[in-house]
Amino acid sequence: MADKIRLAHGGGGVLMRELIEEQIGPALGGLPQELPDAAPIPHADGFVMTTDSFVVKPLFFKGGDIGSLAVHGTINDLAVSGAQPLALSLALIIEEGLDIDELKKVLRSTGDAVHECGIRIITGDTKVVARGEADELFINTAGVGKIIKNVSSTFVQEGDCVLINGSIAEHGIAVMSSREGLRFDTPIASDSASIWPLVKALLDEDIEIHAMRDPTRGGLAACCVEIADAAGCSIELEEKSIPIRAEVVAACEMLGLDPLMVANEGKLVAFLPKSDAQKAVNILHKLPNGENAVIIGHVIGRKPKSVYLQTRWGGRRIIEMPYGEELPRIC
Repeated sequence: MADKIRLAHGGGGVLMRELIEEQIGPALGGLPQELPDAAPIPHADGFVMTTDSFVVKPLFFKGGDIGSLAVHGTINDLAVSGAQPLALSLALIIEEGLDIDELKKVLRSTGDAVHECGIRIITGDTKVVARGEADELFINTAGVGKIIKNVSSTFVQEGDCVLINGSIAEHGIAVMSSREGLRFDTPIASDSASIWPLVKALLDEDIEIHAMRDPTRGGLAACCVEIADAAGCSIELEEKSIPIRAEVVAACEMLGLDPLMVANEGKLVAFLPKSDAQKAVNILHKLPNGENAVIIGHVIGRKPKSVYLQTRWGGRRIIEMPYGEELPRIC
């Protein structure tokens, strides 16, 4: 363990896992066996809670901003926990000197997002810190949801299919493009969106879902490694089946990034029995944000490594947990 915190400690990869397991967990009385996106609330059976903080730079990017992202990110953590989102909190840490019009734009976007998602912000807090201490605006949220379906990484079984609702890596590339002033022939927009409508549709049709994740920090790679390790299985992904837009591939090649490790903010990764997989795909195809749903791999017996990728050329590549974060400050 390093003796000083590095930016990569917040990246959702190996360093972040070490920080949680070696420092945060022991100091707070230990960690549960699984670290889900939302956790049960003691003495409130059937309800879960999640919390998240958003430190995006820049505040506005193609396809979204820090306000709508905070809403979608929190709702998605509840959704992949099998919970119907009920209510959110919103805490603002504002840097002295932030333009009021910029704050208004963020707040309008936040309000529009909660309205579109059919929930409410029921409590919050506002703090202002001195110039140079918060990089314009940080947002913290908490969300409460009602469990509709019990899901867990430990429920994943050999033979399960891995489903995703659409193309990957768009959010991270959209934020980086805005930050660095990069321009592409076809603009790349963030995929930031609520995935609760997709989850609800699957649950309403009694699709048997074993586990779900939204692949944010660390991308699809971190998501699959975490699931495989918790389930005691391995996962085999098919490169030719993973949807990635051509312009995103080109941007990743230019920036030297692996799209499997780039963050998403509107993606659902579900693990479900093969018998329900195609039915689930057909359901999602009828919904906005689900038109490009596809099966991208399957769960296999435990192998020496957690995740493997069958390449387009017939080879096999090992997918490791990212060490840190390739693109910091994107969520």
